[in-house]
Amino acid sequence: MPIAIWCVLIAGLMPIVVAGVAKRGDRSFDNNDPRGWEGRLEGWRKRVYASHRNGLETFPFFAAAVLCAWTQGASQDWVDGLAAAFILLRLVYHWAYYADRASLRSAVFGTGLLITIAIFLSPLWSAAPAA
Repeated sequence: MPIAIWCVLIAGLMPIVVAGVAKRGDRSFDNNDPRGWEGRLEGWRKRVYASHRNGLETFPFFAAAVLCAWTQGASQDWVDGLAAAFILLRLVYHWAYYADRASLRSAVFGTGLLITIAIFLSPLWSAAPAA
């Protein structure tokens, strides 16, 4: 399988891992009322959980872009590189949220969005040569 498809798996699992970071060691988490728990969060846990939600929001567009590029004949090397860059940026994004670096977080988010658009449009400018 191409690297980009593995990146879809990683991007899909990343929000789950991030939510686990927010919950880890917090004895106030109540699995009977997880939304209530979320509403009571403060500080770094609140920021990390917000980055979890953002991961869930960005995942569908990224996954669709990779699948579009894969099925529409984009150069796999380009798509793999862009998808790997997206994953690295998502890691930086989650760290920036945790560290309360709002400007960096916004810049990284914007760059990730541009990369996702580039993946989606890559069949237009990076078509693989005909065999």
